[in-house]
Amino acid sequence: MKLQNAKDINIKNKRATFDYHIVEKFTAGIVLTGTEIKSIRLGKASLVDTYCYVNNGEVWVKNMNVSEYFYGTYNNHESRRERKLLLTRKEIRRLDSASKDAGTTIVPIRLFINERGLAKLVIGIARGKKDYDKRETIKERDAKRQLSRAMYK
Repeated sequence: MKLQNAKDINIKNKRATFDYHIVEKFTAGIVLTGTEIKSIRLGKASLVDTYCYVNNGEVWVKNMNVSEYFYGTYNNHESRRERKLLLTRKEIRRLDSASKDAGTTIVPIRLFINERGLAKLVIGIARGKKDYDKRETIKERDAKRQLSRAMYK
């Protein structure tokens, strides 16, 4: 297995920006076990179908897939367990009040490893997009792609 540089780890949730308007972003730490951080450093994580919720003043991420570590023995972790996020009280209160509003949810956007080697998760307060908003997003992306191709010809 090839160990990637910590700066190369940048796992994105592409569905989040396609399906939601991101209103506000927060960067949170994650409580992980030893084999989980090793798997993340290898790039073996996925944010597909992941969401966050607030429970008893704590923020939890649910359904985040961190594959089992190849060299882990009986100490290996469960791949889709709930993981606690580390945020300040002010941020947790903001997320709690926003998640109680109709039409809003908390979605993970990006998982990365910072310069100190710690895993961080960028989460956002999101509102759902309508179908016509999604079509508009696709048109904008195609226009940007065409412009970039025209510049390099």
